[in-house]
Amino acid sequence: MTTPSTVSDAVPGGRVTDPSEPGPGGVRRTGRRPRPGRRRALAVFLTPSLLLFLLLVLAPIVVASYASLYKWNGFGLPENFIGLDNYTRAFGDPVFRGDLWHGLILIVLSLVVQLPVAMGLAMLLNQPLRGRAIYRVIFFAPYVLSEVTTAVLFNLVFSPNRGLGDAISRFLGADAGAVFADPDTVLYAVFLVVSWKYFGLYMILFLAARQNIPKELNEAAVTDGANAWQAFRLVTLPLLGPTIRISVFLSVIGTIQLFDMVWVLTGGGPIHASETMAVTMFQFGFRRFEVGYASAISIIMFLLSLVFALIYQRVVLRRDTEGALTVQGDQR
Repeated sequence: MTTPSTVSDAVPGGRVTDPSEPGPGGVRRTGRRPRPGRRRALAVFLTPSLLLFLLLVLAPIVVASYASLYKWNGFGLPENFIGLDNYTRAFGDPVFRGDLWHGLILIVLSLVVQLPVAMGLAMLLNQPLRGRAIYRVIFFAPYVLSEVTTAVLFNLVFSPNRGLGDAISRFLGADAGAVFADPDTVLYAVFLVVSWKYFGLYMILFLAARQNIPKELNEAAVTDGANAWQAFRLVTLPLLGPTIRISVFLSVIGTIQLFDMVWVLTGGGPIHASETMAVTMFQFGFRRFEVGYASAISIIMFLLSLVFALIYQRVVLRRDTEGALTVQGDQR
């Protein structure tokens, strides 16, 4: 048995083929093909996830879309086909239009108040303060509570004539417990509870992003004559951009789907003043047994979330996703 004296002798024509060299048509040949065992392993691990996705995501969307075309009470099979009447009814209903307005108000308040407060608190806790680890835990702790637990807690604290918060406010000459019973203030009271629950999450996101910014950049800005505000506005804030954009996305999607906290706090009242789309859907679906109309509301919520997510990802998050793909390509 003989062995080739050179590598070129081992290749017909005496030319060495580099696996990384582009092949015909400019396609880079890696020399690798997925092995059958690897394909089987991928199928084994992906199949349960795909089945759960089909059963828990796609199937409910299909069923709700079908039911929204019928006048149906949820019992038996839908038979009374009415087409798009449930959708026209929804947009003609002043309660549902009020739900859309309430959602818009909560979204604006979240973007204008909740996220800036969380960012400012994160910047503060990034400073060398004594006991800052304890402060971080305290501010993040509300996020660990469930929405129902948070709502029950505030109901107890501001319960008229019984709650500690109501007693303190009355001692100071105010009536904090009445804000949940006043149609003019209840929505803002709900927003304060929601902010108390979720601002810790955004604070941690901003804090993690801030700690990933090299200190040398701010030091260089200060050396060039920038003050603290200019260094934050020109250096820190642009580098926090990806975290800000994903926080806005989470805040908007979460507000569209807001239900359990509002339901336990106020039930959507008084006189629909704090009602959201999800609360209205629950009322018609499980209280009035108008499942077809409730399904139409659920599809409207789904479409609003989907359209916003697609547009936001296409317009706002596009640069971030392209950057992530570029980094992954460079690492390969």
